[in-house]
Amino acid sequence: MKKLSTVFVFILLLKITNLMAQDHKAKILVLIHSDNGGTYELAKEIASGIENSNNATAVIKQVKESQNPKLKNIPVASVEELPSYDGIAFGSPVYFGNISTGMSEFLSKTVNLWTNHALEGMPATVFMSAGSGAGKELALNAFWNTLAVHGMVLVSNGIRGTENINKTIPQGNTVLGVTSMASLKDVERPTKDERELAVLQGKNFAKTALALKGTFTSKQTAVSGIEKSEDINTILKQKNIVLPKVPLPAGNYKPYVRSGNLVFINQVALKDGKILNPGKLGVEVNEQQVKEATKATMLNVIAVLKEAVNGDLNKVKQCVQLTGIFNTKDDYTKHADLMNTASDLVVEILGEKGKHARATLGASSIPVNSSVEIQAIFEVE
Repeated sequence: MKKLSTVFVFILLLKITNLMAQDHKAKILVLIHSDNGGTYELAKEIASGIENSNNATAVIKQVKESQNPKLKNIPVASVEELPSYDGIAFGSPVYFGNISTGMSEFLSKTVNLWTNHALEGMPATVFMSAGSGAGKELALNAFWNTLAVHGMVLVSNGIRGTENINKTIPQGNTVLGVTSMASLKDVERPTKDERELAVLQGKNFAKTALALKGTFTSKQTAVSGIEKSEDINTILKQKNIVLPKVPLPAGNYKPYVRSGNLVFINQVALKDGKILNPGKLGVEVNEQQVKEATKATMLNVIAVLKEAVNGDLNKVKQCVQLTGIFNTKDDYTKHADLMNTASDLVVEILGEKGKHARATLGASSIPVNSSVEIQAIFEVE
């Protein structure tokens, strides 16, 4: 029995020692946006360098989901988690001498972090995948400017490692951070030297992050000061809102069209394969029945929207515009009251993001004898 107790105490001490060692390490996020995988390749080398000294751990995450097979399994970071790290290495493609649209959109969501001083004093470093190499320093500077506004400690690569690179081919080395010139196809990109520079950048950044660990804003304070957006799926469950199946098109058109970050949707009051409360208001149906049809139509719109964002309504940034068209007599004027049903529902589901511009109008008839049709425009990630 005494031997068992001794073994138990030894195992417990071993676990405590291991936990203390883990807590002593710097926890670093390698946060990327990558189009074709070039930035991701550099990110892997940066992460390798970070973990090389055994004084830091690295986790690679991306700012948005990607359909690229190389990238689709990389987890997506949330803005709220950024203050929980001891340092962040930011990676992005170069877009016309600037950071990428995906990275820019993510950083635009960090206003609450800025107002709460959540990233002040945290070390940051940057790396980028360029095309021809033109504009890479300008793009790196744009990255630095954004992070400087947050009060982050910017860690440059300097001329570290440049004495060993192959001078006979163009390389992506800069003093601000490593880059790779992806469009030069004569050699594999990133090159062996670009990868080695990225490893060196990761090693140097890990030392800085470890040295500054615990010296900046308390993680708990930073996170608690940020208003987190509620998960849309949780809201739907709490409010017992069940979305219908996406109605199939009745002609040569699509349930939705996406153009850039905008999604366009048109729906009528189809429910369980039939038009709910069909007919003209004041003739075949009354106002209450039209409101029921309007709710069903808006649920169809949300169901189509969910399909447009691959099942994740949290990717909806804003309901931009709703237009309600009602099958009414010529002298009817209370269209806005009918449309409030749709407006209230979208705000109930999406919160502040559901508030929108709106138009309502009457029509002498609507296709398939529906009492209502709703046209919707949403901005999504």
